[in-house]
Amino acid sequence: MKAINIKNAHQEFKKYLSENKRSLSTIVAYSKDIEQLVSFLKELSKEHFHDVTKDDLESFLAKMTKNGYAPKSISRKLNSTRTFYRFLKINEYITDDPSLLVAHPRYQLAAPRILTPTEYRALRDAAGNDHRMFAVIELLLQTGIRIGELAALKISDIQKGQLHIAPYEKHVERVVPLNSRAQEALNRYIKIRPKANSEHLFITKSGKPFLIRNIRTAVERYFRLAEVKNAKVNDLRHTFVSHHLKHGVSLILISKVLGHKRISTTERYLEYVPDRTKENNLLTEL
Repeated sequence: MKAINIKNAHQEFKKYLSENKRSLSTIVAYSKDIEQLVSFLKELSKEHFHDVTKDDLESFLAKMTKNGYAPKSISRKLNSTRTFYRFLKINEYITDDPSLLVAHPRYQLAAPRILTPTEYRALRDAAGNDHRMFAVIELLLQTGIRIGELAALKISDIQKGQLHIAPYEKHVERVVPLNSRAQEALNRYIKIRPKANSEHLFITKSGKPFLIRNIRTAVERYFRLAEVKNAKVNDLRHTFVSHHLKHGVSLILISKVLGHKRISTTERYLEYVPDRTKENNLLTEL
């Protein structure tokens, strides 16, 4: 077993995440979680991770709960901790993994926010004069792709009648159908897209990639302008799922288009779509 102190292990972990091509947002989130863990272990005068026990980790999560973190956030911190311990074990800094003995807190998933037709039409109207944001919104709504996948799109990913989605983090490569609404929105944007050497589809006026955080901020701004309350970017994906389930599109097809690893992830939406039409394999426009 190799020796490494707690502080250095944290720094090496960030390098490990970067080398494994985790997204910047994932690296920041995991790093913050482990920084909190490291700080807590220092309070316990722990110098090395092979001295850390299951009870220590449970005490850390208990402190996070006392500090006001919700069960879902606590569960995420445990996932970060397990990823960290996996890194420690791979690199032979530890032999045992006490994080696997710690149970996740129980919590109920919140119901997905599904936009009504009136709401997503108002969102379209609000962004109507901004061809770039109109295309962003239309793609998210009509294809159900993730915001990270949209930000990573290259011009070459636009193919006849379909969109190529490259592997993103741990999500699979796939091809997503492009309906006429999405295609028209893309065509309008491409006509006014700034001339630049960047291969990214969505770029800024200076030709730099349109970053995830800026896309999210811009979409939420149009939600406010459209007076659509309590909505987030991912709700466009929820709305895509709900619309197609309601219209009877098969779970297998929807799951494949969304890039879900397990069909059970798609199935959980069924309780929010009580009235389904006869099952079919035809994607429709919103």
